[in-house]
Amino acid sequence: GFCTNLLLSQTPEHILAQTNSKAEICCELKKERAGVYWYRWSQERQNFQFLIFSNSLGKATYGTNISQDKFSVHGVSSYTSYSLHISHLHASDNGTYYCSVSQSSQLLLGSGTQLSVVDVLPLPLKTTQAPVSKKNLQCITKRKTTSKKGACSPLVWVPLTTGVLVLLLSLVPTAHRLHCLRRRLWLRIHGQ
Repeated sequence: GFCTNLLLSQTPEHILAQTNSKAEICCELKKERAGVYWYRWSQERQNFQFLIFSNSLGKATYGTNISQDKFSVHGVSSYTSYSLHISHLHASDNGTYYCSVSQSSQLLLGSGTQLSVVDVLPLPLKTTQAPVSKKNLQCITKRKTTSKKGACSPLVWVPLTTGVLVLLLSLVPTAHRLHCLRRRLWLRIHGQ
């Protein structure tokens, strides 16, 4: 498997936000890096989109058709903490957001934050049950911490998809060279 949480941790896991509001996703790095990349996986469109890269000096590079008014990254002076701010939320912003760092020609991804944008936030349910005893709460808490310890992200396919995309992009110049060689050969044969 591919452990996404060894060099960086991302919070929160889920965000439920109302249309036209804002959202913030935090990314903590285990050591100082030159900057952080942010990506979004859209289940609906089945694509992995580069949003923004922010370097340690605060300079941002945006992806294609990404609005600078919508996305911004704020870093802390230690260069180990970055937060992605998304404003003017709409349903088109739904997806899983990943912070990422580059290491040895690889992109290492955070655990992901699922963002769901709705027109109206659901009201909390009113319950008539008796409050849960402290004993039960301790068991639940213990189970949660045990399940999270050393756990790898279940989304193994996301880094694999990124690797495949990088591989395909690296094949483009080779295909172009082959096309040019084939054309030269054709011209040489038919030119004589």
